[in-house]
Amino acid sequence: MARGATPDREGGYRSSPKDAGAALSYGARRSETQGEDRKHLDEQWARVRVRLRHEVGENAFSSWLKPLTLVGPRGDRIRMAVPSRFMRDWINGNYSQRLAELWTEERNLAVGVEVVVQPPARPAPRDPQESVSSPVARAPARQVEETVQDQPPKFERRRDVDGSQGDGFTPTAGAEMRDLEISASLDPRFTFDKFIVGKPNELAYAAARRIAEAEAVPFNPLFLYGGVGLGKTHLMHAIAWHLREFRPEKRVIYLSAEKFMYQFIRALRTKDTVAFKEQFRSVDVLMIDDVQFIGNRDATQEEFFHTFNALVDQNRQVVISADKSPSDLEGVQERMKSRLGWGLVADIHPTTYELRLGILESKAESVGVTIPRRVLEFLAHKITSNIRELEGALNRIVAHATLVGRPVTLETTQEVLTDLLRANDRRVTIEEIQRKVAEHFNIRITDMHSARRARAVARPRQIAMYLAKQLTSRSLPEIGRKFGGRDHTTVMHAVKKVDELKATDHRFAEDVELLRRMLEG
Repeated sequence: MARGATPDREGGYRSSPKDAGAALSYGARRSETQGEDRKHLDEQWARVRVRLRHEVGENAFSSWLKPLTLVGPRGDRIRMAVPSRFMRDWINGNYSQRLAELWTEERNLAVGVEVVVQPPARPAPRDPQESVSSPVARAPARQVEETVQDQPPKFERRRDVDGSQGDGFTPTAGAEMRDLEISASLDPRFTFDKFIVGKPNELAYAAARRIAEAEAVPFNPLFLYGGVGLGKTHLMHAIAWHLREFRPEKRVIYLSAEKFMYQFIRALRTKDTVAFKEQFRSVDVLMIDDVQFIGNRDATQEEFFHTFNALVDQNRQVVISADKSPSDLEGVQERMKSRLGWGLVADIHPTTYELRLGILESKAESVGVTIPRRVLEFLAHKITSNIRELEGALNRIVAHATLVGRPVTLETTQEVLTDLLRANDRRVTIEEIQRKVAEHFNIRITDMHSARRARAVARPRQIAMYLAKQLTSRSLPEIGRKFGGRDHTTVMHAVKKVDELKATDHRFAEDVELLRRMLEG
């Protein structure tokens, strides 16, 4: 019999109040000690996270390391959890060694790191009053965001397209993690506020803004096309940023067509195409950049075609970008071209001088270095190829002024950008004009030299002659010889005819002006 115990009415024994108090005191001390150990471990993990964020950068940290959660120590190892096998394999291959080093420094003894897959568990039914009284509900907005991010993923009912609740549960946080694995990182510079609007891009900007702000799908798909560095990717990132801020409940995937193809091939190899289809066909907004890269990829086009149809049928938004209009995409099936042209097709034209100057002025305000207006005007005149190259030139000037300590002048600008200015001053050749015009009007390059007089061939040939006269220093007889040995009077007639058509046919004038800008850029 235990010391101090007394018999109870059933013939057993019960502990005295003194023994019971001692047992309770021991349990409380043990619980308190365990709480202190866990608190200490959480503090160590917080410091490790800060160092990781600083070392790998915000984009890599958000994509791969932020979802890591601390499970606890197990022998001489620290167990960490992620929601998917794909993420676990990536962390083991790229970050496990550095994680072990940081934990070793924190705990002052050699430890290893074990990353395990811990899928989100279905929670017990919640009291409706809980959302009102919970700490998260009472916390400020910023604190709520931090609290929710540190909690394990939850399941919640997902509403069907018609607004009714489905019978099953859909893993919201788990699905977001899978979206995170697939989606490309968003550039924080590419928002609507930082997009400079001008005549060449005003339609594309207005359409992108409408999609980001609309309650219902306004047009499907939105197809953005234009040359390199004109702002297509900027607008797609801006849509995603706006939705993330104002419609966080929406599932958005943004990625390049090349990565879509890679994910599809990977699903084929792992025999996991069902998960692939479910992933892409259950999002609210799907954005595919540079769709021209799936040209001549029949299997990828087939899957993209069915994904596109499934999303449109469910009234989910699709946004596509390419370097050409749907009808001009090479190696793309006709039915795909037809589907891509269903909604709104918005062309981003080459930049004008006014738009380039506006972009430079906006950029100059944010860099903190005084840049004379004549330098900005010089750059806007000289660098006409694309916005990306224009901003790169400004960055080089600012870096030179900051590192060398010399003020920005027109002379230093010309000195720093010698190679870039030389590339933009290149002379346009007649051969290049012929090739560009032939591509634009979908005729063969040999038609530029042939004797064919059909209007579908003769008119583009006249435009090429006109542009050769405008953009090169070649004489009329030299130009004529480049077009199948034609006489200089033929070139004169072509120049006169194009001038007349430009004055009377607005669409024809736009075609000629677009070709001129493309060749000058």
